[in-house]
Amino acid sequence: MQLLILFVLQFLYGVCAIGLAAYSIHSAWLVWQARKSRTATLALPPAVWPSVTIQLPIYNEQHVIERLIDACAAQDYPLDKLQIQVLDDSNDGTQQLVDRSVTYWQRTGRRIQVVRRSTRAGFKAGALVYAQPLAEGEFIAIFDADFRPPRDFLRRMVPHFLAPGAEKLGFVQARWGHVNRDYSPLTRSQALALDGHFAIEQDGRQAAGYFIGFNGSGGVWRRACIEDPKVGGWRQDTLCEDLDLSYRAQLAGWRPLYLNEVEAPAEVPPQLNAYKRQQFRWAKGSMQTLRKLGAQVWQSDLPIQTRMAAFVHLGNYLIHPMLLTLLLLIPPILLLGATPISPVPLIGLASFGPPLLYAAGQIRLHRQVWWQRWLYLPLLTLLGMGVCFSNSRAVWEGWRTTGGEFQRTPKFRVERSGDGWRNSSYRVPIDRMMLGELFLMAYALFAAVLIAQRDGWLSAPFMLLYAASFGAVVFIGLWQNRPTRAHTARRGDELHSFPASDYDTARAPVRGPLPAAAPPGDVLVKTTISQVE
Repeated sequence: MQLLILFVLQFLYGVCAIGLAAYSIHSAWLVWQARKSRTATLALPPAVWPSVTIQLPIYNEQHVIERLIDACAAQDYPLDKLQIQVLDDSNDGTQQLVDRSVTYWQRTGRRIQVVRRSTRAGFKAGALVYAQPLAEGEFIAIFDADFRPPRDFLRRMVPHFLAPGAEKLGFVQARWGHVNRDYSPLTRSQALALDGHFAIEQDGRQAAGYFIGFNGSGGVWRRACIEDPKVGGWRQDTLCEDLDLSYRAQLAGWRPLYLNEVEAPAEVPPQLNAYKRQQFRWAKGSMQTLRKLGAQVWQSDLPIQTRMAAFVHLGNYLIHPMLLTLLLLIPPILLLGATPISPVPLIGLASFGPPLLYAAGQIRLHRQVWWQRWLYLPLLTLLGMGVCFSNSRAVWEGWRTTGGEFQRTPKFRVERSGDGWRNSSYRVPIDRMMLGELFLMAYALFAAVLIAQRDGWLSAPFMLLYAASFGAVVFIGLWQNRPTRAHTARRGDELHSFPASDYDTARAPVRGPLPAAAPPGDVLVKTTISQVE
C-alpha cells in the first residue's frame, strides 16, 4: 500500500514538474515568435469616417470616472460620428459625478448619454448586452474605468477595419500602458508582467497565426462581429466575457489584430489584495472559458498546433495549482523515505522562460532602461508564487461553475508616489485566504527543514522560495491594511481617499469646473432600454 501511495505521489509530482517546464518552454517559444512580428501597416485615414460608439461599463468608480469621461469626450474624431455611452451600474456617489460630467460634455456638443439598469444582472457582460440596442456605431470601443485613452486612439485604431481585405477583421486590441507604473515596487512588478503579456505573448501568438484574446478594454470591435449569429454576442456565463467572445469570434472565422504600437494607458492596482482579486477573476474566468470552449476548439478544423496553442493560452492559470501541488507533495514523499525529482533541474527548466519573456518585453518597449525595469523580476516572482493558493481556488471554481459574482478591481486614481488610497471605501479588506497562505508559509519551511536534514540546506532553496513568497504576500497584505487615520476630502456628495490638494492637482482635467446642476432648458440624457422598445 505504501508503495502504491508513493507511486501516485511521485507520478503527480512528475506531471506537475513537466507541466511547469512545458510552460517555461512555451514562454521562450513566444519570445522567438515575437521576434518575427512586424509593426502593422499604417492604415490610411478614410475619406469618410465611420460611426463609432464608445462604451464605458462602470460600477462605483468615484476616483476615476471623470478622468475617463474627459479622455473619451476629448477624442479627436468627428463629433457627428462619435457616440459615448456611460453604462453606469453604480449605487454610490459615482452617479452624481457621472451626471454632472455628462451634462458638461453634452453642452459642448458631444453625443454622450448615461445608460442605467435596475439591476446588475450579468455584471459587465450584462451591461454591454443591455446597451447594445442603444448603440449607433458601426464600431464599438470599450474602456474600463481606469483607462485614459489618448486623443488619437480612434484615429489610429479604426482605419485598420477599413483597409483592403479587412472585411473579416473582428476586433483590434491596443497595448495597455500604465499611468502609475512608478507608484510603488508593487505597481512596477505588475507593469513588468503586463508588458510581457502584451509585447511578447500577444504579439508572439499573432505572429504565429494563433488565437489571441481581447483584453476587455483598450480595444475596438466591429459591431457586425459581435452580432454575428455564429458568434453569439456578449455572454454572461464566464467571468472573462472578453476572452470568451474573442475566442467564439475567431472560431466563427473572424480575425483579430493586436497593435503593439498603439498604447492605451491604464491604472494597475496599488493594493496587493486588489491585485489578488483581479488575478482571481482572470483565473476563474479563463478556466470557465476553457471548459466552455475547449471541446469546440479541439473539434474544429484548425491546424493541430493552433488548437494546442489555444489550450495552452486558455489553461495558462493551471500553473498555479501545479505550483501548489508540488509544494504539498514534497513532505509526504520525503516522509515515506523517497526522494522527489531534484528541485535544482526543475528550477532550471521551469524558470528560464518567464524571465526571458519579461526581459524581451522590456527590451522591445523600453530599450534604454530595460534592465532597470527588469530588476523587479524577483518581486514579481514572489507575487506569482505567493498568489498560487488564491489562484488555485479560482481555477477549481472556474472548472466547476459557470458565471459567478464579478468582483471589480477597485481603482484609486494613484498616479504618483504622493497619491493616497488607503482611506478609500473601495479598499479591499483582508480575507480568510490569508490564513491559508500563513499555513503554506509554515508548510514550506517544514519542507525546507526536511530537505536540509536529508541533503543539506543547499538543496532547500526551492522550498525557501515558496516560504518567502507566501510570507511576502501575507506581510504586504497586512502592512497595506494596517489601521490609519482617516484623511479625506469632500467632493460632490462623497468622500475621497486623499487630501484635497493631492486630488485637485492630480486631476488635471481637460475641462473647467462643473456646475452644480444643469440650468433650466438643459436636459441630461439618461437612457433605458424601454426607450428603444
